[in-house]
Amino acid sequence: MTILSVTDLDVRYGQFRAVRGVSFDLQKGEVVALIGANGAGKTTLLRALAGANRIHAGSVHLHGADITASPSHQRVAAGLALVPEGRRLFLDMTVTENLMLGRTAGRPGDWTVERVFETFPNLIKRRHAATGTMSGGEQQATAIGRALMSNPDVLILDEVSLGLSPLVVDQVYASLGGLLKTGTTVILVEQDLSRAMAVADRVICMLEGRVQLDSRTAATSREAITRAYFGTAPQGEHA
Repeated sequence: MTILSVTDLDVRYGQFRAVRGVSFDLQKGEVVALIGANGAGKTTLLRALAGANRIHAGSVHLHGADITASPSHQRVAAGLALVPEGRRLFLDMTVTENLMLGRTAGRPGDWTVERVFETFPNLIKRRHAATGTMSGGEQQATAIGRALMSNPDVLILDEVSLGLSPLVVDQVYASLGGLLKTGTTVILVEQDLSRAMAVADRVICMLEGRVQLDSRTAATSREAITRAYFGTAPQGEHA
């Protein structure tokens, strides 16, 4: 069942085309790793899907409904949540207060503060702490938890491990492991290729704003991904 459909998406900064004719469908329960070098267009694409960047051309459909021109808060209410690069928490507010902001979307669902704490147990003792006093890993867990509190159908995670130590990244992914097995539909941007391939059903590689490779992870070799990453594979190659 297709939950998100992106067709010929074009996103620009002035005359610069950051995303060029990108198309893909996302199936319910699928975990997709979106990879590519810095400047490939990954974050621009995710922000366009979430409504933070204006779409110049093309379309985005969620559950079959056209959300191309919808503002970001309506997309959250429709079931699409973004955990942005840099986390963007309210640093003077506590963990619990940040999490409760996710409830303002008004979507019904099973995610509660206590369920977030079950998923990220490192937050339990910090629930009343201001997020500005917390470690990067704790902040990342809070940002993911806040998105989950909106009960999304599609969860977009941009650079989960950015700025975190390897040990903390291991802890975050260990907590995410249970989430990724629950049937949550996820788009994940991750620079660590091995980690991305370990959790994703499918990999999409972007180069200079275009999709260079779109393939099932199990059917994709590291060599094929490397060729797509550096632009030595034919555009649109399917491994």
